[in-house]
Amino acid sequence: MEINIKGIPVHYTENGDGEAALVLQGWGTSINLYDPIIDTLAEKYHVYAPDLPGFGQTPEPPEPWDVDGYTDFVLEFCEKLGITETFIFAHSFGGRIVLKLMARENIPLKINRIALTGAAGIRHEPSAAAKKKAKKYQQAKKFLSSAPVRTLFPKALENLRMKHGSADYRAASPMMRQVLVKTVNEDLSPLLPKCTAETLLMWGRNDDATPIEDGQRMEKEMPQAALVTIENAGHFAFIDQQYLFMRVLAAYIGLAI
Repeated sequence: MEINIKGIPVHYTENGDGEAALVLQGWGTSINLYDPIIDTLAEKYHVYAPDLPGFGQTPEPPEPWDVDGYTDFVLEFCEKLGITETFIFAHSFGGRIVLKLMARENIPLKINRIALTGAAGIRHEPSAAAKKKAKKYQQAKKFLSSAPVRTLFPKALENLRMKHGSADYRAASPMMRQVLVKTVNEDLSPLLPKCTAETLLMWGRNDDATPIEDGQRMEKEMPQAALVTIENAGHFAFIDQQYLFMRVLAAYIGLAI
C-alpha cells in the first residue's frame, strides 16, 4: 500500500483487525524483514508497518532529517490513517523515534504499550583509543577539505570518510549518511524517564550494535520497563532466535502460547 506523507510516496503494509499497532523498523532495513513480528501482532491488532523514508521501498527524505524529523513523519502517518491510540513495536532506529514520541507533550497519539528490541538512543562515551582515532580523523579531514587539496585529489575526502565510517555509513547514500550522522550524534538517554508507558525490552545477549548494557539501563530508568535477555542472539534477536522471541512477544500481548 502507499500513502503520501510530506510529499513522499510511503510504502506500508496493513494486517489484522482490532486496536492499532505500529511497527517501526531498524536502520537500513525493509519492513518485510519484520513479517514474523507483524504476523504475530496481527493475531490481536490491526498492524500498520511503514517503510520509513530512505528505507525499503520508500524514497529518501527531501533533506537530511534528524530523529525529530522522523518523529514528525510518524505522527503525520498516524494522523492520515486515523490512528489515535496504538501499541508500538520498534527495533533499533525505531526505538529512537519511540523515545522522542514519549518525550513530547500534547501529541494527538496515545501510546498504550511498547515493545522494544535492540533499541538505539544511548550514546556511549568513546574510549581513549577511539578519541585518539577521532582526533587523527578530524586532522586529516581538515587537511583534505582545503581547496588546493580538493582540487588535486577530489575523491580523497570521501575515501577518508568511507574508511572511517561504520558499515551503515558505507552502505548508505549521501543523503542517508547525513541523516545517520545527525542521528548517532544525539544522545537520547535523558529522555528515558519520560518513557512512562508499559514497556517490554527484548535484547540479544550478544548485541554488538546496541549492547545489553543499553537494555539494562533502559530497564532501570524507564518507569514501567522490564528486560528479557535472549541468549545466543545479536542485534536481530527476532531472527537469531525467532521461535523464542515470538513466544515472548505473544505472551506480552496476551496471546496463548
